[in-house]
Amino acid sequence: MLRIIPHSAGFFSCCAVKLYRIIEFYKTNKSLPQEVDGSKQFNKYKNNNMVDITFDFFEHYNNIFIHLDIDKDANVISWDEQFVNFKKVDYKSIAPFVKKYFTPSITIKNIFNNLLLKYDINTDNCVGLYYRGTDKHSETKIDSFDSYYNKLTEIINKESNLTILLQTDSTQFLEYIKNKNLKNIIIITENATSCTNNGIHNESSPYQNYINMHNLFATFLIISKCKYIICSSSNCSIWMMYYRENATNVYQNLNTEWL
Repeated sequence: MLRIIPHSAGFFSCCAVKLYRIIEFYKTNKSLPQEVDGSKQFNKYKNNNMVDITFDFFEHYNNIFIHLDIDKDANVISWDEQFVNFKKVDYKSIAPFVKKYFTPSITIKNIFNNLLLKYDINTDNCVGLYYRGTDKHSETKIDSFDSYYNKLTEIINKESNLTILLQTDSTQFLEYIKNKNLKNIIIITENATSCTNNGIHNESSPYQNYINMHNLFATFLIISKCKYIICSSSNCSIWMMYYRENATNVYQNLNTEWL
């Protein structure tokens, strides 16, 4: 059994630690763990810290079959891969592990489909704009609102028919973009924002975090399929890339520089 260490942080930070530990186990033992105990993870999203809520969000790994070449390494740089150049990530070797252990559950897939239908989202003709603010300033430099807006206009000036899917945890950034009176903008109102620098998952109850994450996870899956992505460097962003399995047409802001 592989017991995942307690990690009291954001949802996709917990996922990053689990992915790293699983791949670390595989590289050491040349086999996958028969059981992965995630009961001490996602503490900010559950009232009982002994309960494993993994399968509320992901399909059970025993139901997912993958092929792995034991002679090849899966190259996850570290559990903190959120702060690397996304275009340099080895998605091909990581993808089987993401598929086996992090395939979205039926519940998440249903929310994903419902949001696509409700907001009439065509990802093939959409640019996903993700700005991670609030408490992220404690881990990395966050670029200005203007910088993100300028990158957005750079893209839509070339393809004026694109719709814009905006996702952010920052109320201030949300209002900033709304005041630009852009055409064809989509805002999924099921997702929460905050005016503080505390982080939504740090200022909401575990129950509310649990509800919020269902909608947010589905939203990130939608963004992962967009024609273009503009994003900050964060665990949420790197997991969009894992599900996308590439960083093509992705504009990543890392420490106030565009990659």
